[in-house]
Amino acid sequence: MAAARPQTTEGPGGVGGSGGDGPGGTGGEGSPPAFRQAVADLAGVRPRPEVRLRQLPAPQRLAPFSYALEATVTSLLRAGQESADEPEELADGRFVLLHDPAGQDSWQGTFRVVTLARTELEPEMAADPLLPEVSWSWLTGALESRSAGYSEPSGTVTRSGSSFFGGLADRPQRTELEIRASWTPHTAAGAAKGASGGAADATAAPNLASHLAAWTELLCQCAGLPPESGDGGAVVPLPQRRGPQSP
Repeated sequence: MAAARPQTTEGPGGVGGSGGDGPGGTGGEGSPPAFRQAVADLAGVRPRPEVRLRQLPAPQRLAPFSYALEATVTSLLRAGQESADEPEELADGRFVLLHDPAGQDSWQGTFRVVTLARTELEPEMAADPLLPEVSWSWLTGALESRSAGYSEPSGTVTRSGSSFFGGLADRPQRTELEIRASWTPHTAAGAAKGASGGAADATAAPNLASHLAAWTELLCQCAGLPPESGDGGAVVPLPQRRGPQSP
């Protein structure tokens, strides 16, 4: 599994850190009320125990206001196991919220979610020709199951493989799945006005908690974890995963 990016702050089970003020900030008093509400929604998300969320420095050039999180999915202790030196990392990724009060034409809204999810696969699984379509359906299915309204989705699903030679020849082949996706989250008011032909309310905040919850569900699907409940995910998790790698 690819190593996670350096982390900044952490909260128990959720998101830590308070963020800064002003343009490019992460929800401080200088930010628009809609953005502050969206960041508060994200900070209140408590994912399943295998998922750890951490705040990251937000990108400064994509929008006037932004907020970024990193997620890592790790294995839990097995029944009867008292401790583990290092939990296995099964998947990781980033979730970035962008806000431009003036809106952007490509977004068709004032908010945009930009994400990355990745995991390591067995080469045989990565060779499945349906893998890209199935992986993308995990995201759309998770958003729909959480009633997280969205529009203008775009993204890529990439399979990449590495072979090792010379002094590294004893390492097994390595194959990684990477899902990059972005979409415009809907506000309840904006969706209603859009359906009736009216203009969306630029001052309203979408329910970003449902979008983050859907994205962490995608990460868990990538990691091969079973659904938390019987109503589960839209697609069966990957059946083959690579075990812990040698340093």
